[in-house]
Amino acid sequence: MEKVEKTEAYYQTEHRFKEEIIVLRKLALQTDCVEDYKWNIPVYTINGKNVFGICRFKNHFGVWFFNGSFLSDSKKVLRNAQEGKTKSMRQWKFESMEAIDSKQVLNYMNEAIENQKKGLSIAPEKSSKELQVPALLRQALTKDATIKTAFETLSPYKQKEFCEYIMEAKQEKTKARRLEKILPMIAKGIGLNDAYR
Repeated sequence: MEKVEKTEAYYQTEHRFKEEIIVLRKLALQTDCVEDYKWNIPVYTINGKNVFGICRFKNHFGVWFFNGSFLSDSKKVLRNAQEGKTKSMRQWKFESMEAIDSKQVLNYMNEAIENQKKGLSIAPEKSSKELQVPALLRQALTKDATIKTAFETLSPYKQKEFCEYIMEAKQEKTKARRLEKILPMIAKGIGLNDAYR
């Protein structure tokens, strides 16, 4: 399925916040951004650079600003999108149609675009630590060359997520259960948290 079709499907899928995200889309389309589709959500770009995305979840929906830390946030509505994991991404969450202040949302979108045009961004930190692959996962990769190859082609971020998922388990049986869950995902190139991105 092409990106345009995926984007249309995202907005047309029956969901608790279907009408609300369509309103956000109409605002996004009033900007200079190009509509794209990445990480299973509509993303709006300027010169190929991500500016913001529109997302929906079970209990809320909103706008994710990729370099939101540079927004003036006069209304004090932005939250760190992933506390402790990201320095620049911010989100504006909504829980109802009434919560959408169209004028302000459009102002934030346009400010984000101007910031992107100015080149304001935080470069991701390069990790100097070598990836620690847990013994259980290392053994599984050694036993199956196909899985090993698939794991090695994953982004470092996804590799780290899988490793942490195993290491965070306290009991060996939980580690084994988690390994059983992730091996098919690794084989398909699916990240542990892709469904939420």
